[in-house]
Amino acid sequence: MIQVLLFAGLQETFGQQEIKWDSLPETVGDLKVKLIEKHPELEGVSRSMVAVNEEYAEDKTVLKENDTVAFIPPVSGG
Repeated sequence: MIQVLLFAGLQETFGQQEIKWDSLPETVGDLKVKLIEKHPELEGVSRSMVAVNEEYAEDKTVLKENDTVAFIPPVSGG
């Protein structure tokens, strides 16, 4: 299992900050695809910065059991 954390607009859209993900995707990129398939309202994860265990990660980053994956969407301002 991995813990998925959602921030800013993703959290607002989904209505909660945390998702417990029971299956273990191979990479961050795989997790993004599976999240969007299961929860289409989270399509913003495809444009988000990602951190695995509090370190920035790329789509090719391999995931391990008990990892914490955070999705941080881009912030816009004026």
